Amino acid sequence: MIYLDLFLGFLRVGCFAFGGAYGAIPLIRDVVLSYGWLTDETLTYMIAVSESTPGPIMVNLATYVGSSQAGALGAALATSAVVLPSFLVILLVTIALKDILKNKYVQAVLRGLKPCIIGIILATGLYMTINNCIPLANKGPIEGKAIAITAILAAVTFGAKPLIRKAISPITLILIAGGLGIVMYGV
Repeated sequence: MIYLDLFLGFLRVGCFAFGGAYGAIPLIRDVVLSYGWLTDETLTYMIAVSESTPGPIMVNLATYVGSSQAGALGAALATSAVVLPSFLVILLVTIALKDILKNKYVQAVLRGLKPCIIGIILATGLYMTINNCIPLANKGPIEGKAIAITAILAAVTFGAKPLIRKAISPITLILIAGGLGIVMYGV
C-alpha cells in the first residue's frame, strides 16, 4: 500500500506543480504532511538540502521521501511518479510544438500563468522565511541568527548587483548561506 501511496502522491505533485520546484513546494508540503511521511520542520530541512544538492528539488525530495518510507523501490516509484507527467507533456508538446505555440489562446494562457507562478514562488519564499525566522505559536522566541543570515543574504543579493554590475549566482549564495550557518550555529 505504501508503494501505491508514494506513486499516487508524487504523481499528483508532478501533475499539478506549475512554475518549477519552488512553485511545487506547497503541493509537496501538502502531500507529505497529509500522509505523515515528514514533519513540517523535517520538510523544511529537506528543501534546503534538496536545493543545495545537484538535480531538481522535486526529484530530490521525491527520492528522499520514497527512500525513507519504502527503501530503494519507494525511491524509484516516487521519483518516477514526479517526473512522469512532465515527461509525457514534453513528448506531446514536442510533437505539436509548432501549431500549439502559434495559437493565440495558448499564448493568452501562458501570459496569464506567469503572474500566478510568480505569486506562488513569492508566497512560498515568504512562508519559509517567516516560519523559520519568526516561529509561530509555541515554537519559542524569535530566531535572531536566522534573521541575521536572511538579512545578510538579502544585502548581498541586492547590494552586489550595482557594485559588480551583475547578479550573484545562486551557487555563490548557497555557499555564503552555508558559511554563515557554520559561523552562526557552530560546527
